Amino acid sequence: MHMSNCSVFQYFLHKLLFSNKEFNGKIHIRKLRVCVATCNRADYSKLAPIMSGIKFHPDEFELEVVVLGSHLIDDYGNTFRMIEQDDFDISSKLHTIVRGEDEAAMVESVGLALVKLPDVLQRLHPDVLIVHGDRFDALALATAAALMNIRILHLEGGEVSGTIDDSIRHAITKLAHYHACCTRSAEQHLIAMCEDHSRILLAGCPSYDKLLSVHDREDYKDIIKCWLVHDLIKSIDACFALVVLKNNIFPIFDICFPTLEMVRVMRKKGIEQHPNFRAVKHVPFEQFIQLVCHAGCMIGNSSCGVREAGAFGTPVINLGTRQTGRETGENVLHVRDADTQNKIYHALELQFGKRYPCSKIYGDGNAVPRILKFLRTIKLDEPLQKTFCFPPVKDSFSQDIDHILETQSALAVDLGGTNLRVAIICMRGNIVKKYTQPNPKTYEARIQLILQMCADAIRDAVVLNCRILGVGISTGGRVNPQEGVVLHSTKLIQEWSSVDLRTPISDALHLPVWVDNDGNCAALAERKFGHGKGVENFVTIITGTGIGGGIIQHHELVHGSTFCAAELGHIMVSLDGPECMCGSRGCIEAYASGMALQREAKRLHDEDLLKVEGMDMKLVEPVTAVHLINAARLGNSKAEAVLNTASTALGVGITNILHMVNPSLVILSGVLASYYQAPVQHIISSRALSSTQGIKIVKSDLEEPALLGAASMVLDYTTRRIY
Repeated sequence: MHMSNCSVFQYFLHKLLFSNKEFNGKIHIRKLRVCVATCNRADYSKLAPIMSGIKFHPDEFELEVVVLGSHLIDDYGNTFRMIEQDDFDISSKLHTIVRGEDEAAMVESVGLALVKLPDVLQRLHPDVLIVHGDRFDALALATAAALMNIRILHLEGGEVSGTIDDSIRHAITKLAHYHACCTRSAEQHLIAMCEDHSRILLAGCPSYDKLLSVHDREDYKDIIKCWLVHDLIKSIDACFALVVLKNNIFPIFDICFPTLEMVRVMRKKGIEQHPNFRAVKHVPFEQFIQLVCHAGCMIGNSSCGVREAGAFGTPVINLGTRQTGRETGENVLHVRDADTQNKIYHALELQFGKRYPCSKIYGDGNAVPRILKFLRTIKLDEPLQKTFCFPPVKDSFSQDIDHILETQSALAVDLGGTNLRVAIICMRGNIVKKYTQPNPKTYEARIQLILQMCADAIRDAVVLNCRILGVGISTGGRVNPQEGVVLHSTKLIQEWSSVDLRTPISDALHLPVWVDNDGNCAALAERKFGHGKGVENFVTIITGTGIGGGIIQHHELVHGSTFCAAELGHIMVSLDGPECMCGSRGCIEAYASGMALQREAKRLHDEDLLKVEGMDMKLVEPVTAVHLINAARLGNSKAEAVLNTASTALGVGITNILHMVNPSLVILSGVLASYYQAPVQHIISSRALSSTQGIKIVKSDLEEPALLGAASMVLDYTTRRIY
């Protein structure tokens, strides 16, 4: 909202007259002028504790009280008198209610309030106007104050109840400059509505400050007896709350918008003549607390049932949909479709006489000190114009996506020959949490374990503030990524051919699922998080238990016509080499994989040719490729010969790759990458065509390429990047 020329003049005149001044060398700090506007007895129970707190600090605050709405209506008990009895000076009384039983009367009441409020606000000239809740009177107050450039503090915004109240409450939120909310969910709703987080205070409900301090009175029995007297004034409010005390039904009509139809029906049925029935205009809050606290049950559609009653563990039956969406404790039983007496009576049988644990969802009794501290932080010299914290717009080049990068996450699954691993991975490539279990030997057990580990991760993701966008799966073997099917598996994973992974996992988790070969996933990981980021053409080669990899051409992953592109481990470098697990001979994997090196290490060990002086090797320790590498480093010529052959085979295979697809970069990944990097670079420089000899061989910096690649399938697709 932009100030008019007149408003600008008034603003600077106000700063000149009311800003901090210096007298006799001392700074005079101007009091914050706070106007509290109360419309009915319900909002007064929330505002009164704040008014008392402000009044208790006259050196810091100047309190102005405006009373309007049903406070000034006789049918509601002229409740403005209780404000005067509480020793508050009322600055202005505004008659704003237009009599009527339809929506038009409500609209006319808002209009009447808007006609009368400008004069009052101009005269009082408050720094801050405090309004509460979601009534139409409060909407008129917020509208007038916003248009007159008066700062607004809104109480209890961000809540959800399920009626027109929601629309009014959220409209006031958009007009208000500051917010004091009651629950964590309400705070999150305000943030979701683009309100500035720095101007939101999670205070709790102010009525709880009084409610929790005075409910345990010794004279509560006297108060209850007082309200059970039979000659009470018979007048009636609308939607009522039945308070059942022991075996006596004691109705208290608690909602502030009566309907003549309700009065007519009750009189027609003779309910007013029932000896246990009492209809009253108003019950003082302190006494009402005692009735609610010690009731056997409370029934109706008042917000008091879902808010205040929970603090005492009083059983509540909530009728209808008026409070749908409200946070409630376990003391509340909902009868949303209260169309028959039988449903309500059955609910009474379930609830009457129970005591539930006390709930403090809406407050802990310390709201007022928090709100006063919040008021002290308001800087009147700051611009009055509201700013909204809109989320980044997708596909906008100017957006700031830091928040998205931190929260949007993928569930990554890596199916290895030994272990099954699941991880929560965020947009930045950070592994938020990782889970590891032995990979079961059967299909049924493996699928069941995947689902269980994913479910655990999804549950933890909520606590970790990670929004799971989908599931990415990395697995050995030949994979059809379009269908999410493992076509043929490696011998390391049993019962894993012709397996549809996407359908059962997606159906169970209700998330999209992507599946690809572990070598391809390693390439995707490098493209998004590693050396391949921004590189148009590169090859990734995994040197681990087996040899695999992936090819990126023009920033895209190459799958091939039958999904077996980049089976780099099975490039033949010899016509008569050792047998490979694929059934052929002379493959790179048969020379340079971890399994091939382990095979040669065992052969040398069996021939007593492996161990050399200085080599630490326990008798019961299984022989691995690591022992072969250590032996070579200690000068074992036999081990050196094996590794030289392996390096040559891998180097020749990579040279063939360079000649076929001509990448600009080769990335070695896996446990053997650090050993192979230098020898392979040497072989390329000596055996490759001159046009490819300068291509760099680099070692991957990624610790978990399979998991990161699985995650990248999810993150790239769901954030509208191409995969």
